[in-house]
Amino acid sequence: MQINVVGVKFKNSNHVYSFSPNGLKLKKGDYVIVQTEKGEDLGVIVKEEYQTNHEDLVSALKNVVKVASPEMVKKAEEYDKKAAEHTQKVKEIVKSFNLDMKVVKVEANFDNSKLIINFTAENRVDFRDLVKKLAEVFKTRVELRQIGSRDEVRMLGGFGPCGKICCCVQNFGEFDHVSMKMAKNQNLSLNPNSISGLCGKLMCCIAYENPTYQESIKLMPKVNSEVKTKDGVGVVVYNDLLNRKVDVKFVKGDESEIKTYSLEEIKFNKEQSN
Repeated sequence: MQINVVGVKFKNSNHVYSFSPNGLKLKKGDYVIVQTEKGEDLGVIVKEEYQTNHEDLVSALKNVVKVASPEMVKKAEEYDKKAAEHTQKVKEIVKSFNLDMKVVKVEANFDNSKLIINFTAENRVDFRDLVKKLAEVFKTRVELRQIGSRDEVRMLGGFGPCGKICCCVQNFGEFDHVSMKMAKNQNLSLNPNSISGLCGKLMCCIAYENPTYQESIKLMPKVNSEVKTKDGVGVVVYNDLLNRKVDVKFVKGDESEIKTYSLEEIKFNKEQSN
C-alpha cells in the first residue's frame, strides 16, 4: 500500500526519518514539530511529500504535529547555547563517579524540558546514579545518549586528511557503512592510516564517491585484457576511472610502450568489462 511521507532530519544527525505530513503543506527547509518515541522534537524537512510503500517503513509512521514558528526555532537555539555552558560542570560530575565515558556534547531539546548529554564509551556504562545526580544539579530531566565515533566528529567538527571540512559535518548523506571493497574500487592505498578519518573509521568520502567509480568500472575494460586502438592491439595495464582513460601496453620484440587513450578511442569485447 502506498502512503504519503516527508523526510525529516534532526540536529547532529545525517539520517533522514519518514513522517506522515498529517495533511500539512510542507516545504523543504521548513522546521517542524514531530512525534517521536521519546516525545515531541524539532526537525527540518529535507524531502518534500512523496509516496512510499508501507512495507518499506522500518518502524510505525508517526505524525508531523505542526510547523515550528521562527520564534520557536530561535528559542531552541538559545536553549542549546545555554545547555552547552553546562559542559564543564557535567564533565566534572562524570569524573567524580569515575565512569569510563567521554562527554562529547551537552544540548537541550527544543522546549528546554530535557538536558541531553551525548557521550562515547568503549564498553557499557551503568549511569543510573549519574543521571540522578545530574537531574538533581540541573533541576531538569536528563537523557544520556551514547553515540559512535562518527557522530562524535559530526558534532564537534574538524578537517579531514584532504584539508576540507569532514563530509559528515557537511551533511553529505548517511555513510555509516564504508567498506574496504569501496576503497579497492577507487584504487586507494589499503593502509588504514591513509584512508581513515578523524573518527578512526574509513573516510565517508569513500562511500560518497563510490557510485561514480562503480559506474566507471562497468564501462572500462578489465586490466590485462586486450583492446583495439588506432595503433593496433594492446593490453590494458591501468584504468583511470575518474577521467575514463585507459593505459595500454604494446609489445614489439624486446621493446614495450604504454600509451593512454580515452574510453571512446578503444574497442573491446564488452564481456571483458568489469
